[in-house]
Amino acid sequence: MDQLKTVLPYFRPYRAAMFWGLVLVIVANAFSLASPYLLKLPIDALTAGSGSGADPDGTRRTILTFALLIVGAAVLGNAARYGMREILNGLSRRIEVDLRNDFLRHLLRLDAGFYGRTRTGDLMSLATNDTLAVRQAVGPAVMYSVNTLVNFAFGLGVMIWISPRLTLAALLPLALLPPVVLRFGRAIHTRFERIQEQFAALSTMVQENLAGVRIVRAYGQETAQEREFDAFNREYVRRNMHLAYVSGAFHPIMGLLTGAGMVVVLWYGGRLVMSGAITTGDFVAFSFYLVLLGWPMIALGWVVNLFQRGAASMGRINRIMATEPAIAPPAAPHPPPTGDAAIEFRNVCFRYPGGGGEGEGKAGGDAETSVPEPDRLVLEDISFTAEPGRTVAIVGPTGSGKSTLVSLLARVHDPTSGAVLLDGVPLPEYDPADIRARIGFAPQDGFLFSARLGLNIGLGVHASLPADERDRRIRDAAAAADLHETAEGFPDGYRTRLGERGINLSGGQKQRATLARALAIEPAVLVLDDVLSAVDTATESRILEGLRRELRGRTAFIISHRVTAVKDADLILVLDGGRIVERGRHEELLARRGTYASLLRRQLLEQDLAGAA
Repeated sequence: MDQLKTVLPYFRPYRAAMFWGLVLVIVANAFSLASPYLLKLPIDALTAGSGSGADPDGTRRTILTFALLIVGAAVLGNAARYGMREILNGLSRRIEVDLRNDFLRHLLRLDAGFYGRTRTGDLMSLATNDTLAVRQAVGPAVMYSVNTLVNFAFGLGVMIWISPRLTLAALLPLALLPPVVLRFGRAIHTRFERIQEQFAALSTMVQENLAGVRIVRAYGQETAQEREFDAFNREYVRRNMHLAYVSGAFHPIMGLLTGAGMVVVLWYGGRLVMSGAITTGDFVAFSFYLVLLGWPMIALGWVVNLFQRGAASMGRINRIMATEPAIAPPAAPHPPPTGDAAIEFRNVCFRYPGGGGEGEGKAGGDAETSVPEPDRLVLEDISFTAEPGRTVAIVGPTGSGKSTLVSLLARVHDPTSGAVLLDGVPLPEYDPADIRARIGFAPQDGFLFSARLGLNIGLGVHASLPADERDRRIRDAAAAADLHETAEGFPDGYRTRLGERGINLSGGQKQRATLARALAIEPAVLVLDDVLSAVDTATESRILEGLRRELRGRTAFIISHRVTAVKDADLILVLDGGRIVERGRHEELLARRGTYASLLRRQLLEQDLAGAA
């Protein structure tokens, strides 16, 4: 239950609503508890005036008066009850929205390492199912807790006023409530945590199957995936049934204890009436008050259930919210450079956190890259300087660390040792947002959103720009990426809505859209991570021609397997095994007849074989 303490600050903006909601809880219970007393008075009056000299008209007036009072109390009590539900349940909805917003805001701050070790399905479950459980704990559970306490306090006070001895006898069976509640509460908490864990696993499987549906179909795995999903689903049902067994036993036990109290009242209360210790009206009113107390006792079981579920869910959310991003802005960030600035890699070494938990492809690069071996350096002793306005090309075999190297530029990761410097200042001394605002990043496996094509291309263009300027940037960037004519050929042009992850575009069109998105922000530094791998040679030539114009006066890093894309670079770095084995211009590297020349010969041979085929 301590986990729910972290949700208390979310009540602050709604303190006034909380106050009036609780006032209405008290008012609703006051009117509800008035009804049995209003029933007692006419019964006592009728009993006292039941002799032969009773006035029939007076009796009818008495009955009518108290009947109207009972109806009025019921109307006012239920009106107050409606108000308390409207306010307190509405308040819990707003807290749920605030909590979910904060959760997503925190997720957006976390680093790539966190996402490398956390399943997407777990996060989806936390943002939906767990926030719902927390809402029920801070809304209905709080409302019924207060309702139970007020009802119990008022009702018990009146019962003691009627007969202390009868009250003590009626409450004796309820002494078993605390141990029962504690035992069942722990069982509910444990079982609900296991349910949420299984729901997260179920969500992960659904998300992966929907994202990879074409692979599932291509390999004929529909039946196998159905069987696996059925096993996950059955386990989810099994865990829910274990909770249902506990919850199902909890409520009858609460009802049994309340019923035992009623038996005591019938036996002992009847004897008190016959002895004249209490009146018939007192006995009837007392019985109604005990029934009214019975509902809070039963509701207590439901409230405990909701609180335990909410605590389990809030505990899962708290574990994520307590995770600090490995890459965060410093307390006093260095101001970003106002103009062009050199980028320097100084003795940079890097290994993925956790002993190789991520591959180069995770960093946003080679799709063919395997996961690095534990404790193996992905980059080792990398040193070079990219002068302002110059183009640096990075080539090398698959798994050599090319994509990891450029990921350090945008601080997707930080070096394990050494430093990356901008204008002579280490990147950790800048605000990461300032660094990323300078960089246009176009990865090989670029992600496209389920939105219009123009919105995807203009994703990073500042919203404060006039609409005409935004449109100009989007169209110019698309033209440079050789996508403008393709976009204009779509039925709705740049307003064409893309499917999930851009599924209605070809691989080459996706890459060109990703390239256009990087160009549209007009960055000081442009990073192209093998972004032309899915386009044909003719398209590549047109794009490269457009890029030459775009790269003038702009620092660029280009990763490519094709020598045609890098041969005009000012500096070419050849990586192998995470180390720079060669560096220089195209002509210099060819003359050395080393790794670069070998890569070129292999590429030319592949082109000849493809042409012959």
